[in-house]
Amino acid sequence: MKICSVVGARPNFVKLAPIARELARRPQVRHCIIHTGQHYDAALADAFFHDLQLPPPDYALGIGSGTHAEQTARTMLALEPILAEEKPDWVVVMGDVNATLAATLTAVKRGLRVAHVEAGLRSFDRAMPEEINRRLVDAVADLLLTPSADADENLLREGVTPERLRRVGNVMVDSLLAALPRAAESAILDQLELSPGAYAVVTLHRPANVDDPPTLRRLIGALAKLAKRLPVAFPVHPRTRARLEALALPEVRALRCLPPLGYLDFLQLWRQARLTLTDSGGLQEETTALGVPCLTLRTTTERPITVWEGTNRVVGTDPDAILAAAEACLASPYPMAPRRPALWDGQAASRIVEALLADRSGRPPGRPPLED
Repeated sequence: MKICSVVGARPNFVKLAPIARELARRPQVRHCIIHTGQHYDAALADAFFHDLQLPPPDYALGIGSGTHAEQTARTMLALEPILAEEKPDWVVVMGDVNATLAATLTAVKRGLRVAHVEAGLRSFDRAMPEEINRRLVDAVADLLLTPSADADENLLREGVTPERLRRVGNVMVDSLLAALPRAAESAILDQLELSPGAYAVVTLHRPANVDDPPTLRRLIGALAKLAKRLPVAFPVHPRTRARLEALALPEVRALRCLPPLGYLDFLQLWRQARLTLTDSGGLQEETTALGVPCLTLRTTTERPITVWEGTNRVVGTDPDAILAAAEACLASPYPMAPRRPALWDGQAASRIVEALLADRSGRPPGRPPLED
């Protein structure tokens, strides 16, 4: 069996790593990795591949930045001849980035079967580009590999037939648990002169937060006030850095602004934090798994299980709400106990590979490409 995994951004690398390790243990499988280069910082991409012990990609497309349409179109054009040559039994896509949508559309139109890792997540906010990607991918993928029961329920409500579903658990937790011993060797806290449990970590990258100047000003103002209570470490996404430089906000000086970090350094940084504040999806899950308090700087989340488990609060972007929630976290007992929902056990990759090998989709391989 030949399996092609398509990744485009750093969260995809985290999901791919345990799957790649599991596939490497199966002599009957040839695994091909295609990196579209949607996250195109070569040094950071290389750091993630190294930290996650991923083999170099078989194909690196170098798509780079652009509008959503540009990224999607360039990825499809570059990917089609590769899939036509490789003719994989499965194309595995992950998450909700533009590369995920592009790979799915290209593969389905080539008559290839698609398996979607992290299927069924919904924020029900169509203003989020990722929500559009998730819905479109799940509508046409053959095998929907879900992380939790609420994802199954979302898909069934949308009319997906049960035989297309397989609940496998959260593969990001596989990577997280496997990396903990190596992350513990990181010297990032010493380098930043931070003490465990005595600082906050923030990440911001969503366009709704960083591309809207009034919203970004409010968020930075709230974080600067929080920094009067405890240090706030802020690994700054390149997109966010450009917006901050354009606005020249003086409050930024109150924050410990850092370059983007590799997976292991960042894991060690946030796992020892007293509090995290983020608009990321994956960090909501990871902090839940390790019991680190998390405030989500959005009005919706596609990962409500992290709220039900009690480690995450969706607080929006109002400064007063953010600071009130932060004060409540700081007044609560510390540390919190880890919360591991069902199948968040470090074995999701094994279940994913078993689902692929079992060929449960009901769709025959090698279907001719769709006609023009």
